[in-house]
Amino acid sequence: MNKKFILIKNGKIIDGTGDPSYSADILISKDKIIDIGKFNKINNVDIVEADGLLVTPGFIDIHSHSDFTLLIDPRAVSSISQGVTTEIIGNCGYGCNPIKNPLLAKEAIYGFRNDFTIDWSDMNGYLQRLEEKKPSVNVIPLVPNGQLRLSTVGLDIRPATKDELSTMKKLLIEGLEQGGHGFSTGLEYSTEIGASEEEITDLCKICSKFDGIYSTHTRNRDEKSLIAIEEAIRTAYNSNVKLQISHLTPRGGENDLYKALNIVDAALKNGLDIAFDMHTRFFGTTYLKVILPTWALEGGKNELIKRLKNKNERLKIKSHRNVLSNLGDWDRIVLLDNHELTDLSRKSIGTIAKERLADPLDCALDIILEHIQQLDTLMVILHTYSENLLSSTYKHPKCSVGSDATALAPDGILGASTFHGAYTWASWFYRRMVRELKLFSPEEAVWKLSGLAAKRLNLSNLGVIKKGAQADLAIFNSNDFGEEGTTFHPNKIAKGMIHVLVNGRFAMRNGTLNSERAGKVIRKI
Repeated sequence: MNKKFILIKNGKIIDGTGDPSYSADILISKDKIIDIGKFNKINNVDIVEADGLLVTPGFIDIHSHSDFTLLIDPRAVSSISQGVTTEIIGNCGYGCNPIKNPLLAKEAIYGFRNDFTIDWSDMNGYLQRLEEKKPSVNVIPLVPNGQLRLSTVGLDIRPATKDELSTMKKLLIEGLEQGGHGFSTGLEYSTEIGASEEEITDLCKICSKFDGIYSTHTRNRDEKSLIAIEEAIRTAYNSNVKLQISHLTPRGGENDLYKALNIVDAALKNGLDIAFDMHTRFFGTTYLKVILPTWALEGGKNELIKRLKNKNERLKIKSHRNVLSNLGDWDRIVLLDNHELTDLSRKSIGTIAKERLADPLDCALDIILEHIQQLDTLMVILHTYSENLLSSTYKHPKCSVGSDATALAPDGILGASTFHGAYTWASWFYRRMVRELKLFSPEEAVWKLSGLAAKRLNLSNLGVIKKGAQADLAIFNSNDFGEEGTTFHPNKIAKGMIHVLVNGRFAMRNGTLNSERAGKVIRKI
């Protein structure tokens, strides 16, 4: 028989505000924290002894791509095992709504599987489907621009026409009315690279009317990264929208980072509501197919094969500006493990090109051609960051930390899937930045992992331990909490997490995952 109360006793509480820790008990009833203090005589109570452990708010992943993987496997093992209880999805213009053409929609969905049927069209339909799956984590949706454009402009790389923009506005309003907390773009990707600044500004004006947040993966994160950040700030000024810059750190090095931070600070002084986030990898992760312009994908894989084999068409494809070629160094772009091309896995495109005596971009296109059936699973990492770059980014008071990954599980239908950061982002941050480098105190780190994101999204009862707050808690050993996954063996569950509660129910107890899934879809009211 379930007890009426849960009592977390004798823990060291870090409340998610950045304030100093303190020792107390936490009394929980149903899905809420009902009192904090010292309690002895309570009937019908389930006591959890937390002596020697930290008790913190459940961590909030401000930049998640779990839109689709939570439909496939809602257990979110990679997240729960790190104390993550809430994920903000729909980032970088990628997501699962609106859907007008399911065949095109997969181009802006991370982790899409062809054996899965999309049977919804709008935000409400998607969220209802997600609720039916009963995810282990809370989910907060944004409206992704990639799907707005695929639903109207299609695969064309150009600004939207007046009529198309009008339709996009209606779809955005629909998504926000149905619970979206804001709007996101991924302007570096083929699905959105044709979007004009004016087009995005008009959409952000709508987002602003709904008091939503505008989260943007900027137009360029390489040689023109500072210009792209300035564009995002200009867009926010002109639309009066709250701005969140995704994975802010430019790929160009320390000088560009400090210039970027100076640009942000100047905008803050001028009154702009601006913040940003950063992931915890020394590299970026994406699909090899991002080197292709969207028009090359029209007609499916057979048509793509023809285009790659046609000399003139290939030249047109090679002229397409993309994330990988912009990096300017193919030796820093490495193929991830893939069971269909084990001879190439963990090799850089530059190395493979030298072995084949080929141009690196041609080599990358040849790999796609040779492995066309793996088009949607061929992934690469881009070696772009140093630890100093990351830590310098995290130090900024407006920087939240996020996964930039999908929620996964090491067994079941997603057992063979990988997305770097999924199993390691929060645990690496705590282990490296708090315990080893001592760059942050535990209180400061927990603020960056919970309260800061909640405040950014105006979620007053999330990311904090207080009376009346949602009973989302992470209880762990501060001396042991850390990641186990590595670059080429990423699917390893983090260690040191003892108990995790989501909405007052145990997702993990005594280090063992619970089959009960109590996450909620949190619509913006």
